[in-house]
Amino acid sequence: MSRKGFDYTMNYKEALAYVDSLKKCGIVPGLTSITELCRRLGDPQKRLRFVHIAGTNGKGSVLAYVSTILKAAGYRTGRYISPVIFMYCEKIQINGRKISQGAMAEMLTRVREACDAMVADGLPQPTPFEVETAAAFLFFAENECEIVVLETGMGGREDATNLIGTTLAAVLAPISMDHMQFLGKTLGSIAAHKAGIIKNNCYVISAPQEPEAMAEIEKEAEEKGCSVTVAGEPARVKYGLEKQRFSYRDRYGTEYRDLEITLAGRCQPENAALAVEVIAALGQAGYPVTEKQLRKGLLATEWPGRFQIIGKRPLFVLDGAHNEAAAKKLADSVRFYFTNRRIIYIMGILKDKEYEKVVAQTYAYADQIITVTPPDNPRALPAYTLAQTVREYRPGVTTADSLEEAVEMAYLLAKPEDVILCFGSLSYLGRMTDIVKGRQKK
Repeated sequence: MSRKGFDYTMNYKEALAYVDSLKKCGIVPGLTSITELCRRLGDPQKRLRFVHIAGTNGKGSVLAYVSTILKAAGYRTGRYISPVIFMYCEKIQINGRKISQGAMAEMLTRVREACDAMVADGLPQPTPFEVETAAAFLFFAENECEIVVLETGMGGREDATNLIGTTLAAVLAPISMDHMQFLGKTLGSIAAHKAGIIKNNCYVISAPQEPEAMAEIEKEAEEKGCSVTVAGEPARVKYGLEKQRFSYRDRYGTEYRDLEITLAGRCQPENAALAVEVIAALGQAGYPVTEKQLRKGLLATEWPGRFQIIGKRPLFVLDGAHNEAAAKKLADSVRFYFTNRRIIYIMGILKDKEYEKVVAQTYAYADQIITVTPPDNPRALPAYTLAQTVREYRPGVTTADSLEEAVEMAYLLAKPEDVILCFGSLSYLGRMTDIVKGRQKK
């Protein structure tokens, strides 16, 4: 017996199997099901305050900066992320600590009870993402989080996370073409979906956007009685692979000189500047952060799979770039950081992504390309198919039968001064990290 009212609490393995069994439900946009599910759980989300982040690229990095700064400022801060890199429990964190397997199993058991009751009443079974989102709200509320930094799963308006009504700040990271089968074929349509996270009279902070996207953000903000703050360009940027520095003046006139971050990538100072504007808005909303706390949080921020260095001599870099806009940013970083260095790619991508455009943006910088099939993913693009696409642009492509084989091939090809770059999907970067780290220990 477990908690009062429950006959049985699943263990962690059973809980994961339960969520996995729901994948047949697929993706079902809309808020009807998640609203009813959370109602049956006592609407835990109504006891929380949120920073809600949507966008196509960079939203995870912005989430990491904002949540780490809030932690440094002493706020009990929840964060909800997807996808995960290393383990399932990464989805739900408080002050950077992952939910325990036992607590995850308990939350999912309670959500399952509510789901089973819904199905018994003739209502549709909630999807895996709806189940996980409800579990996160329940955990954050019962652990009395002061603020939750929340990342949309897909889109915004009809994303399960958009059930919330207590948004302090709606944040729009750079918007580009992605998930077109659900969000529409134009940038304006996609932006309209993502701008749907804006709530009445909340703070709205956006990265610089294409005019078509910004028009939709401004339209939604006006309808909700909000003004839009657009993050400015960071100044006096000093780039580096291990540490980067920039200065920034927020919309309220506060100037910060020589802010430091450890996340690599040419886009990271811009992501950090957006986070600084979010923190400034939260100060206006009653969550003040000192300059010392801001600096501490920025410097302490970690975020795996974003131009992340996991090995040296040769340099081994991981990046989750999986769409055209992210590939452009990755190519920009490659040109900037690795000029005149020989680069070997390991590429794996999902078949529902615009992999042709990812290849077109990146192929020119590689001396050798190894393609892989992302493991344990029904959406994986076969390595052979990806190799055929690459060959339309250049020769020198090899397929690998496994991630392990790809790593060994790359190390055989690489000299100590070369670079191995693995990218195309976040889905397999955790496994790739384990393989590389294990190899280094031998």
